[in-house]
Amino acid sequence: MKNYDVKDLKLAPEGKLKIEWAGSQMPVLAIIQKRFEKEKPFKGLTIAACLHVTSETANLMIALKAGGASVILCASNPLSTQDVVAASLVKDFDIPTFAIHGEDNKSYYDHLNKALDFKPNITMDDGGDLISLLHTKRKDLLPNMIGSSEETTTGVIRLKAMEKDNALKLPVVAVNESNTKHMFDNRYGTGQSTIDGVIRATNMLIAGKTFVVGGYGWCGRGIASRAKGLGAHVIVTEVDPIRALEAVMDGFVVMPMKEAVKEGDIFVSATGDKHVVTVEHMKAMKDGAVVANSGHFDVEIDMAGLEKIKKSKRELRRSLMEYVLPGGKKVFVLGEGRLVNLAAAEGHPAEVMDMSFADQALAAEYFVIHKGKLENKVHVLPKVLDDEVAALKLKAMGVSFDVLSAEQKKYLSSWSEGT
Repeated sequence: MKNYDVKDLKLAPEGKLKIEWAGSQMPVLAIIQKRFEKEKPFKGLTIAACLHVTSETANLMIALKAGGASVILCASNPLSTQDVVAASLVKDFDIPTFAIHGEDNKSYYDHLNKALDFKPNITMDDGGDLISLLHTKRKDLLPNMIGSSEETTTGVIRLKAMEKDNALKLPVVAVNESNTKHMFDNRYGTGQSTIDGVIRATNMLIAGKTFVVGGYGWCGRGIASRAKGLGAHVIVTEVDPIRALEAVMDGFVVMPMKEAVKEGDIFVSATGDKHVVTVEHMKAMKDGAVVANSGHFDVEIDMAGLEKIKKSKRELRRSLMEYVLPGGKKVFVLGEGRLVNLAAAEGHPAEVMDMSFADQALAAEYFVIHKGKLENKVHVLPKVLDDEVAALKLKAMGVSFDVLSAEQKKYLSSWSEGT
């Protein structure tokens, strides 16, 4: 069986340098990797990962392999793959990789199936596609599974729906629910990399623009704050009254999308839901409005509807598509409506992925330690592991912090001492 499908193995030298640079910015994962090398917690196990094939992900794969695992990687998004990294993983690290930037839907699912052909014991997901396949067309592999981890808000939503319907047939760790993931990766990583994607695709000046953010979860918060920091006038749209109120208290204007479309210059959706930006919304936008998606799947923007009504379209720059609507109005869509931070840029900085992938590595170890003891439901990593990742990150940054004294611990755990 051919153990890879990448664009070109000749790209490996450049990829190896990218992997090395990212690794130098990921000290927490490096510490965990050193322990894995000694303890070999995954000896005899196979781990299949469906993640964005980037230099940061490569370092996670290398750490898992150092822990004794047979590791396989496929892409979680057709436009996020860095072909140079995929080539290096195969050639330099002997890690079976199935990912080609821009692959079509058929190839995408073929690659998912090829990863599952290795009969994994643990899977890692970024959006839930591997676990969905395991529960539909590859059910025969479920008895071999110890567990699966999920990295995204969107994927966790899907998994909780499966749990509610009693359809989940293996334990899952929602890595996205760890504080060291969603409070940092989603907010600071998505915030910076989304703006990076918008700027790379358009080369627009953000200052002075009206920037509309769909959703005020952790990703939306990060995008809104970074846009504001660059001088944009930020509007937030929300369906959750608590988050809408929080956005107002954070100094942002809040209004329904149907009103925001009349004012916005740049739109970014980050909700995890579908059709946040509809065809009717785009018809009502200003001529020349820019539309992008920072949610995991490309359904946040009604791209199918836009394709149906367009008069014409053409690519003006890499990741920048001009759509001419009936009547002559133009709307510009970035990255084909897919994750703009990965379709048009390089995704999150390595420093923040350091914590997310440390959580992923510890989740895999958690399955091994608790093999056969976890219910078929959505779990979260214990707080002690979350705190460990945060403490390691602070240490790597040269930051010290206070610890409770014995007296303080006693006070916090008692109820007898009053005023």
